Amino acid sequence: MRKKISIIGAGRVGSTAAQICAYKELGDVVLWNRTPEIAKGIALDLMEAAPIEGFDIDIVGTGDLKDTKNSEVVAVTAGAQRKPGQTREELVNINSEIIKSLAPHLVKFSPKCVLIIITNPLDAMVYLSYKISKLPRERVIGMAGILDSSRFASFIAKELKVAVEDISAPVIGSHGEFMIPLPAHTDVNGVPLTQLMKKEKINQLIERTRNAGAEILELEKESSAYFAPAASLTQMIEAIVKDKHRILPCSAYLDGEYGIKGIFMGVPVKLGSKGIERIIEFKLTDEEKKNKQKTVEGIKSLINQLKI
Repeated sequence: MRKKISIIGAGRVGSTAAQICAYKELGDVVLWNRTPEIAKGIALDLMEAAPIEGFDIDIVGTGDLKDTKNSEVVAVTAGAQRKPGQTREELVNINSEIIKSLAPHLVKFSPKCVLIIITNPLDAMVYLSYKISKLPRERVIGMAGILDSSRFASFIAKELKVAVEDISAPVIGSHGEFMIPLPAHTDVNGVPLTQLMKKEKINQLIERTRNAGAEILELEKESSAYFAPAASLTQMIEAIVKDKHRILPCSAYLDGEYGIKGIFMGVPVKLGSKGIERIIEFKLTDEEKKNKQKTVEGIKSLINQLKI
């Protein structure tokens, strides 16, 4: 029996994720949008590509959340996009209302689902979803770390002129200015990055990684990033529906790990069919510990803005 994947929000991230899920045949896809005609049109367009691309799954576009019933994975991409010059933090009030309107219904129809949140500001929105949904902490996850790590790795690969698949470049912390790239744990096919690149250049790439989303927004003007976010989301979905037990950086609820309790933050996790199976703890340098504390304070300040 095929898995069922529901993607909430048929914007560029949601529709591109639906496309990748279809091409990979990860399961039947339900694409929901508050304007149902948009979701239906995208679903029809994707289905018409099936004979060419050779995938055989069902894709449904809808404006009725009942159609998401009994999903293994529900991914929420819905939310206002950042405008040029606007921070993720300024989105708190707008997007928290969207999460509040969706989360209870999604869990009602799919009580056994793994809930993935993409909506920004990520760590605050996944915290809100966790509180509203009342799902176990292992089944509420935020997508950010995979995207940040991919961006860091892509910049390293271009600088060193090496294959991207040889690079492991973990990024933890918050999605945004308080992310924590870990150069001490970054390597190129086992060779430490610190042996291949000067500290000054590493710091430049870290800064570019922190501002990668804003860089794309500034260039495109009318659209924020969506190809890499959609690919990152799909990697999480694949790890869950295939029970792959992958070690991936995700926003997870911490209950003592890294010395932190009561918030969501990006950390490496073991991801499978039940959601988060284990949180992996890196040994951090003194500088990384200081950055971690700044990250925690930044996340808490966002959470304090929420009205739960």
